[in-house]
Amino acid sequence: MSTWSSKNLGDALLADGERSRIEDSFRSAFAEAGSPSEMALFIRHESEGRLHCEVKLYLSPASLVMARQIGATPCEPPSSDGLGLLVGSEDAWHALFPDHSPRR
Repeated sequence: MSTWSSKNLGDALLADGERSRIEDSFRSAFAEAGSPSEMALFIRHESEGRLHCEVKLYLSPASLVMARQIGATPCEPPSSDGLGLLVGSEDAWHALFPDHSPRR
């Protein structure tokens, strides 16, 4: 169980509603699962050279059930650069990105 999943929410100006719904659902699933450090939902704004950025959500491998529920697609593990933790334990950084250095 090492496959990450991603969900592109599209234009950042229009993504807040869907992001909030997914975040709320994930928060409930995370609590029901006992708040495991390996289960996390991350967010990053990505522009890939375009004028407007898109909001992308990344779900850790332990979030597979939730990923399927929201229609996320399998992806390579994301870089921790520019990634933000939406839902999950702060321990997720160490569990999922052992080389990540938190900004102070």
